[in-house]
Amino acid sequence: MRVGLIGLGAMGEPMAHNLASTGLLYAVWNRTPEKAWVVAQELNVLQADSPSQLAEWCDVVITCVSADKDVLEVIWALIPGLGPGKIVVDTSTVSSATAITASKMLEDHGANFLDAPVSGGVEGAKNAMLAMMVGGDEDVLERARQVLEQVSARIVLMGPVGSGQGTKAVNQVMAAGINQAVTEALAFAHELNLPMDKVIDVISGGAAGNWFLEHRGPSMTHAQFNPGFKLELHHKDLTICKRMAEEKGLQLPLTEQTIKDYQVLMNEGFGQEDISALYRLKP
Repeated sequence: MRVGLIGLGAMGEPMAHNLASTGLLYAVWNRTPEKAWVVAQELNVLQADSPSQLAEWCDVVITCVSADKDVLEVIWALIPGLGPGKIVVDTSTVSSATAITASKMLEDHGANFLDAPVSGGVEGAKNAMLAMMVGGDEDVLERARQVLEQVSARIVLMGPVGSGQGTKAVNQVMAAGINQAVTEALAFAHELNLPMDKVIDVISGGAAGNWFLEHRGPSMTHAQFNPGFKLELHHKDLTICKRMAEEKGLQLPLTEQTIKDYQVLMNEGFGQEDISALYRLKP
């Protein structure tokens, strides 16, 4: 099975490495050709001249881009090279509506679509330990599973196309709440003059323990915010969540507050930092 990957950013590039290590990766394409050339040379795979050429070469195409508009542009560009039986797996974080639109665009050409956003950050991508939330047909997922297992440790079919993105929206809302809670609590601990390393250690082993505290607590309390998940991207995702909630007549107060907090940090030039940079705003 030949696999092509489009989008060689912070998440896409390590996924390309994991696919190449098993011999499945056949070709790559990136909007910045220079980046694609470097990766293609390093992994000894082909660099496609266009998305459609990559689609012609490959049985499964994985896309990993940033925004709804980007996803639909890539899908449109893939179509001339697609045909019956080919599978497009989008691992981007976009709205459910965009995933459904992308699927409908491919239906007329006999190609299959899975919306398969992932969670786990850059560390998860590098270690092939991502959690993948899939929307689409079960038989299509089973045909692609061998490929997806090379980048994900957990793959769960959530329902029809759009369900994957709906689940990722829930994930992003929850991540916002965890970020708010952990950064606020650690700022509180600092003001109490507690030994921060010990606070993080003991709480990580109790009922309030969580991945974010364990993996980001030590760095944020030392004012280190190297991106595992860029703040500006989470802002983008939460804006999508807010819009999806509004379509259902719902409000997400904590999400809305996090969007505002992130905007303050972005205005101050911290958008490229990890989401733990929220700690900068805590008293």
